[in-house]
Amino acid sequence: MANHHNNLLQLTYIRTVTLFGQSAAILFALYILQADLNVWILASTLAALALMNLATYARLRSGWPVTEPEFFTQLVADVVLYGCLLFQTGGATNPFIFLLLVPLIICSATLSQRFSLMMGGLVIGIYSSLLFYFIPIIEADTRHQHALLNLFDLHITGMWINFLLTVGVVTWFIVRMRQSMDRQQERLEEEREKRIHDQQLLSLATMAAGTAHELGTPLSTMRVLVSELKAEREDDPELQEDLDLMRQQIDACSERLQQFTRSVREEQASQRLEPFGDILQDVIEQWMIQRPDVTHRLIMESSGATPVIRNSTSLRQSVLNILNNAADAAPKDIEVSLNWDDNDITLLIHDQGPGLSLEAHDNLGKPFVSTKGRGLGIGLFLTATTLARYDGTVRLYNHPDGGTLTEVIIPRSNQND
Repeated sequence: MANHHNNLLQLTYIRTVTLFGQSAAILFALYILQADLNVWILASTLAALALMNLATYARLRSGWPVTEPEFFTQLVADVVLYGCLLFQTGGATNPFIFLLLVPLIICSATLSQRFSLMMGGLVIGIYSSLLFYFIPIIEADTRHQHALLNLFDLHITGMWINFLLTVGVVTWFIVRMRQSMDRQQERLEEEREKRIHDQQLLSLATMAAGTAHELGTPLSTMRVLVSELKAEREDDPELQEDLDLMRQQIDACSERLQQFTRSVREEQASQRLEPFGDILQDVIEQWMIQRPDVTHRLIMESSGATPVIRNSTSLRQSVLNILNNAADAAPKDIEVSLNWDDNDITLLIHDQGPGLSLEAHDNLGKPFVSTKGRGLGIGLFLTATTLARYDGTVRLYNHPDGGTLTEVIIPRSNQND
């Protein structure tokens, strides 16, 4: 069910403009045209409109949503009160008769078809009745000081002023209403993207849990085979070195699986404040164990102590994913630089790979889309998701000197909470 809270708020603004405009028009008729008007009845009608507007303001302060029937009832009340004012000020001869169109236009733009049809019938009925039943402002006789031609000129002038006011009010309301609808549409799109994103994360988590469970057995088998090979080929130093490296890699995989099985507990326990430079150093050490073929340079561009940040397993894994992406592109001469200021922490990783194609750049961050033939296409997706929890971002660019530049920016605000 749509919430017309903002539309009703805009309607109260229109009523306020109408109150001042009609009051000025009545004063003009009384003192300039010397019209014979029942001031008390007119004042009572304007007071009723003002009281309804105040009541609406008070109602808008509550948390209850504004439904279609309620908003339609408010518009009906406006039409009836406008009709009362017009009945006492010349009926259909009043140049402000077009005031009846304002609620109709608002209704047509915001409510469903059945309410628009009902409002159209009501406006036509009131307009038609005002053709025959009304109190004239000035009696058309020779005893009055105004000639018929002068009255016609005043009527045309009044219709012109009314037309300008109607155009201004309607245009203003429609623009504001359109802006409100656009904002609602943007929020709906954001919620839709968030739901899709959450579904993708859930799918990845389900697959990861199943994969972790299935990998335990082959890793144990590989560990046994490596131990047997080491015992059988003790006379081959080169093979022993390769087997040691293989055993180290198997142990690293096993450790990662064990961390995954207790990830929730570790994630809660690891929410501690640490200098980001120390976190980066630890991740790079782990990275060098996993990727011994990599050569890199670490540059601290800013002076002083590195800013502290909430450490977590997911953050460390995100940084490791980015480093692995750089190593997959080109394992040699990777430059890792860290700098910070009063607002942000910036991590830059420059690899010497082939760079990004236009197609790859457009699909960055989407799940299951990889620029590497052997990649799964989830590393950058998970990295962007984790950094979003820190209000951070990750972007990839083609570096002017060749290769790819990965830029990670994490705002320092609220990281110590």
